[in-house]
Parts: sequence; C-alpha cells; structure tokens
Amino acid sequence: MDKLVLYTNKKSPPCRAVKLTARALGIELIEKEMTLMRGDKLMEEFLKVNPQQTIPVLDDGGIVITASHAIMIYLVCKYGNDDSLYPTDLVRRARVHTALHLEAGVIFSRLSFLFEPVIYSGKSYFHSDRVEHIRKAYRLLEDSLVNMYMVGDSLTIADFSCISSVASLVGVVPLDETKFPKIVAWIKRMQELPYYEEANGNGALELAEFVLGKKEANASQYL
Repeated sequence: MDKLVLYTNKKSPPCRAVKLTARALGIELIEKEMTLMRGDKLMEEFLKVNPQQTIPVLDDGGIVITASHAIMIYLVCKYGNDDSLYPTDLVRRARVHTALHLEAGVIFSRLSFLFEPVIYSGKSYFHSDRVEHIRKAYRLLEDSLVNMYMVGDSLTIADFSCISSVASLVGVVPLDETKFPKIVAWIKRMQELPYYEEANGNGALELAEFVLGKKEANASQYL
C-alpha cells in the first residue's frame, strides 16, 4: 500500500476523526499540517489538491477525498479487514449515518457557532444562548447513548466523529457528570483506546485552550 497523504490540522475535530480512524485501521499517514493562512508554505501544493481549501483532505495516490465522513468511510471500505467500524448490515449502517448526522448537523455545527465569534470576530465572551445550545447538544448525545457506543456495543466511525468534537467542547463548556453520566462513561471508554491521546486528546485540548486564550486576549483589549 502506498503511503496516504492527509492534509490536516491538529486542532480540527474533523481532521482528528480521520486520524482516529486511520489509527484504528493501522494505517500510516503522511500528515501535512496546514494552517490555512496566507503564507502557509503548503498552500500552493494544497490548492492543487483541493481548490475549496477545506480540510481534511486525503490523497490516496492521486485519488482525492474531501470531508471527514467521506474519508473515514473510504478508509474502512478500502483498507479495513472487516466491517466493524462501518457495518455492511443496513440497519447498523443506517444508525452509523444517523450518528454522523448528529455530529455534523448538531455537535460540530454548534461548536463552530460558539467558537467562531471568539476566534475570528474578536468577541471577548461566549453568547449565553449559544452555550445553552451546547448543553442541549449534550442532552441529545446523552439520549442517543443507549448502549456502550454510539451504535450498539462496538466501536464505529460514529464514535470517532462524535468524540472529536465533544472532546474539545467539554474543555470550554464543562460537562455536568450528574446530568450526563452516559457521555462521561463513553468519553472514558474512548480515552482507553491506545491511540486516543495522540490522535485526538492532545489536539482537542489544544483547541479548547486556544479558544479560551483568544477569549481572554480579546477581553484584555478592553481593559
């Protein structure tokens, strides 16, 4: 197997979801860390691969796949030894897709909605209604966790996708363990994966610290 190239960023939840999938499959990636900022030395090369300038992007010997969910499905279908991470059973696969939609349409979108005003617009506070939307997302996730993992009692790409966003969110909007015990137990199970910290935990913490640091720096401008 040729080395796969992943254009990525350590702080990005979707990128970390792809890395979790690759580690679970035992796939070695050539990771090209992007900043997506003017002056990035990789930008000229990256634009030829993905003119839309979004990450993550997988380059598999000239086959370019964009969007984290598509990349994860591609990796499992092409390189997985079995279908455990992305089941062929139609009912289980439908439930994986449901969880992926929960992550993209609710959890990650609300993360972006909360973080972006601080990161890009210089806000020195989190909008209270947006914080409340995060707590509502926690409730939806809690109610979805009827088993050990997002889909039944075995790990799937749905878990990788959801944990990539949740791991950063809990560092900014703390999780009430008494209200969300299933999420807390699920996070602990995910953290037990031997590749978790390298593929997700460290980057999730960096994103949370970056957002909180930007918030404090923005506030200091008004002192």
